[in-house]
Amino acid sequence: MSEFQKNLEKYAELAVKVGVNVQKGQILAINASIDAADFVRLAVKKAYEAGALNVIVNWNDDIVSKTKYDLAPDEAFDEYPEWRAKEQEDLVKKGAAFMSVVSSSPDLLKGVKPERIANFNKAAGKALSKFRQAIQSDKISWTVVAAASPAWAAKVFPDAPSDQQVSLLWEAIFKAVRVDSENPVEAWKEHDETLHEKVNYLNEKRYAKLHYKAPGTDLTIELPKNHLWVGAGSTNENGAPFMANMPTEEVFTVPLKTGVNGTVASTKPLSYGGNIIDRFSITFDNGKIVDVKAEEGEEVLKHLVETDEGSHYLGEVALVPYDSPISQSNILFYNTLFDENASNHLAIGSAYAFCIEGGKKMSSEELKENGLNESITHVDFMIGSAEMDIDGISADGKSEPIFRNGNWAF
Repeated sequence: MSEFQKNLEKYAELAVKVGVNVQKGQILAINASIDAADFVRLAVKKAYEAGALNVIVNWNDDIVSKTKYDLAPDEAFDEYPEWRAKEQEDLVKKGAAFMSVVSSSPDLLKGVKPERIANFNKAAGKALSKFRQAIQSDKISWTVVAAASPAWAAKVFPDAPSDQQVSLLWEAIFKAVRVDSENPVEAWKEHDETLHEKVNYLNEKRYAKLHYKAPGTDLTIELPKNHLWVGAGSTNENGAPFMANMPTEEVFTVPLKTGVNGTVASTKPLSYGGNIIDRFSITFDNGKIVDVKAEEGEEVLKHLVETDEGSHYLGEVALVPYDSPISQSNILFYNTLFDENASNHLAIGSAYAFCIEGGKKMSSEELKENGLNESITHVDFMIGSAEMDIDGISADGKSEPIFRNGNWAF
């Protein structure tokens, strides 16, 4: 067996055992592109070996998706298949675990009318709202992992010979998810503990506000009184642990919906809706996005903000040190799963219910009353750099350093 094949097997095992942590008798649903077939087949095998009752694979194909966006009539993007949404809801009721394998080209839908992308994202967001609520309250186990594809690899390594690009991307993915360690499962347990040290410190501090300063950024974010910082591993409603993102280097919480003021500048490109949005800034007034500017993809960004009422507000505040492994690799992945773990970031849209005390059992109305944002979208964008300072401000106005020059200050 080749070294690559060994690593691919270790990665599939990691995704099944640590990512979704498949339990005996559980259903696993996998969403993946046909580009990821080799990895998915291994994940299916590992899931059955772990005792899965059934593994359902929903395949998609980037070329078919692009063809639809190019040739289908406009009304095709105003609806989302009802049966597909009901399938997801039914699987949630049965306690299934969900694995998404991302591998699409960041430029997949370049040149497509932004209205088409926006309309489909709205339709999908509405149809899948119950499923998204189950995910964002940790009712079920879920994970997002990545697989290399030729188009994505060509974007990340444009200067490498074309026959080496996919191998280089796989190598970078293996390193980012710690597959290159002797025992990846143990390595992830240790990593989880390290992130929880930061989580515990911040939860003890109970900061009322965060103040961000960096070139192009002067932003204040209020936090709800009973907010919780979380990081790495989560637990579903049955008490089974899982790892929602692999890789992950972040600790995160929720902002007070109406408590964000100032301007923030992006530091990495955002791949959204098959397009790149780059060199952009967003201005907030009492939580609401009141202005956006972008050198690339401004129309796509404006459509994202106009998705619904909640997409005018933030739903997540995440801290990632500049010296994180993915940042130090100096690889720009053009994929949020990786790039958000190289940089402090914020998310436009819905908030995670588990980031507030008792939130997992709160109704939608109760979450709103506690200052959490609700939206049919959730999109992370990167704002961290080696020049970023962040202060935590306590309820009595005392200011303490959290980040200095892009890294933890405690």
